[in-house]
Amino acid sequence: MQIYLPIAEMSVNLVLILVMGGAVGFLSGMFGVGGGFLMTPLLIFIGVPPSVAVGTQANQLVAASVSGVLAHWRRGNVDVKMGLVMLSGSTLGTLLGVYVFGILQRIGQIDLVISLSYVLFLGLIAVLMLIESLRAMQRRRRGGPTARRKLHKHTVLHGLPLKMRFPKSRLYISALLPCGIGFIGGLLVAIMGIGGGFFLVPAMIYLLGMPAIAVAGTSLFQIIFTTAIATFLQATQNHTVDVVLALMLLVGGVIGAQWGTRAAGVLRGEQARALLAAMVMVVCVALAWDLVATPDEPFSISVAQTPGMR
Repeated sequence: MQIYLPIAEMSVNLVLILVMGGAVGFLSGMFGVGGGFLMTPLLIFIGVPPSVAVGTQANQLVAASVSGVLAHWRRGNVDVKMGLVMLSGSTLGTLLGVYVFGILQRIGQIDLVISLSYVLFLGLIAVLMLIESLRAMQRRRRGGPTARRKLHKHTVLHGLPLKMRFPKSRLYISALLPCGIGFIGGLLVAIMGIGGGFFLVPAMIYLLGMPAIAVAGTSLFQIIFTTAIATFLQATQNHTVDVVLALMLLVGGVIGAQWGTRAAGVLRGEQARALLAAMVMVVCVALAWDLVATPDEPFSISVAQTPGMR
């Protein structure tokens, strides 16, 4: 069944979009990430313009994140105070990101920037996460310690001013650190159409030292508000939100997120990180290939000549 997308100006298969939304929602609930790192490239692969894919995907992340947060909230795995501090930074990052997005769109470079951002940024993070998770699994097989970070191990970053206590996460750290992490997450939401969870989750574990059990729910909590702000700004300023596409993704995302939270405890932490990193690496390779591969139907643009012109 085909359905027309007015903003993207194309027709897509309804069942395909629903399945894609459900798969991304499943990842959202299972890994505590928004899933945009996968959905945006998938939309691009089926022909949706990158700028529309980014703007619309931010809207889909709202519903998927809400569904995932409700499940984590019932289990008491959401640090609201930490999420609000991160939200203060992510709001500023989103405002800046949407402004930059508009500039790149007007000069005709937004499609290239989106693809390069995925290949370079997510590719690097995926490689680092995969290496770390493989080492952790290797240590587990040998029966050695998994090198788990101590909650109160201090680094240079923890010496920053404006200290705050986060009882839920059992942390006493500078508010500038989670605020800065949220700022970067906001930029990712606006420019790349991802929830930022793929960056936030490892940052919250390795930089903030948060307990793993509270990371997924807290990450999704702040992603809800960040993506809502990004969606509103993209729709009003850059006009890149396709409501029809967003509604289809919302339906699949909400259903998939509920199943994802149930499957969250199936894999060990290092196994889940390795699986997530591998999936993102596949997406990055596919995008990189599209940037350098010769198009199947090369074309050229020429100026039409009127009769009598030489």
